[in-house]
Formats: sequence, C-alpha cells, structure tokens
Amino acid sequence: MTDKLTGAAGREYVANTIRQALRSGDLVPGQRLVELDLAESYGATRGAVREALQDLAAEDIVEIVPRRGARIRAVSVEEAVQITECRSALEQLCARKAATRADEEQRAELRLIGVDMRQAVADGAWDTYSALNQRLHELVIEASGQEVARRQLERLNGPMVRFQFRLALRPGRPAQSLPQHLAIIDAVAGGDPDAAARAAAAHLDDVIEQLKSSAAQTAAP
Repeated sequence: MTDKLTGAAGREYVANTIRQALRSGDLVPGQRLVELDLAESYGATRGAVREALQDLAAEDIVEIVPRRGARIRAVSVEEAVQITECRSALEQLCARKAATRADEEQRAELRLIGVDMRQAVADGAWDTYSALNQRLHELVIEASGQEVARRQLERLNGPMVRFQFRLALRPGRPAQSLPQHLAIIDAVAGGDPDAAARAAAAHLDDVIEQLKSSAAQTAAP
C-alpha cells in the first residue's frame, strides 16, 4: 500500500493543490469538497485533508457548513472590489516603506524583475509574467519589513485567487499592467517613497476598474 501524505506536509500539500485548482478553474466557487474524494485524489490522509480545509476556511477560500461539509466560497465582484481597496491601503504602505528600507540586493532583484517582465510581455509568456507579478508584490512586502501588513495581505489575497488569475489572463492585460509595475519598481528601487505609494495606488485603482469592467461585460446581454 502506498503511504499517504499526512501531518504538516500533507496539510500544506492539499491546501496548495486546492489553491492551484482554484486558479486553473478545476475547482469553481460553490463546488463541494468531499474529504474522502480529496484524500484519494491527492494521496493524503483524511486528517490532512480536514486540517487543510480548516486552513483554507481561515483564509476565506473555503466555507465549512455544519452537517453539510465544505465548499469553495463564492466571492462577489462587490466583495472583490472592497478587498482590493483594503489591499491598496496596505500595499501603498509597504511600497512607501520598501523605498526607504530595501537593501541593494532587493533593489537589484526588483530591477531584474522589471527586465524580465518586459521580456515576458514581448514574448507573450503570460505564465511567466504572472509569476513575476507575484514575486514583485512579495518582494516589495518583504523589503518593507511590515510584518503586520504582510499577514493581513495574505488573508486578503486568499479569496482573490481566482479573480487575480482570470484578470491576469485577460487579453492585453499584461501589456496594460506592465507600465504600472515598472513604475512601482522604479520608485522603490530608486528610493522615492512618495512615488512608490502613488504607483501602488494607481496600480490597484486600475485593478478595481478591471474588476468592475469584467463584471459589467459578464452582465451584458
């Protein structure tokens, strides 16, 4: 019999696999998550699956309904906009602090991310661009040294996984967001806290507009 994943390793693997399945569309909002099925699919014990679902519920990705089990939590566009507004305030704070606190190694990595982002857009490498986008936001938060903001952003980003992935894949979106990301990079790497905060605000304002636009297009007859 093949050993099943258990303990902390199994718990983390199951949680990460569910997050990825949500990004890719293999899991959708409202879909039921049955412990036994997940355990068999992911090669984990039911205990590891149960703990992973509890972790995801704490992140607002999953909701656990008494006597009915777990399911992927549906997030409305209105809630997504409100989450992004909160993200904006925190990311402006992080960008401002990162501009004054980043060390030379972090500034160099930021500049390299900018170079790689330009190349990814030129090559049409959207998966690469998405990964660079994620690393950029992570690096700015790391450089800021703002641990409280980091924890709050992790919680806010949980329910937004599917929205972020779908938005990133919209035709023309990488080319549209590239100048915004480069503005953040230039300001943080250049040590300009005011410009860094403005660039972060402009980027998140545009994300909000894209969310609203996407909702309007979906609702159109």
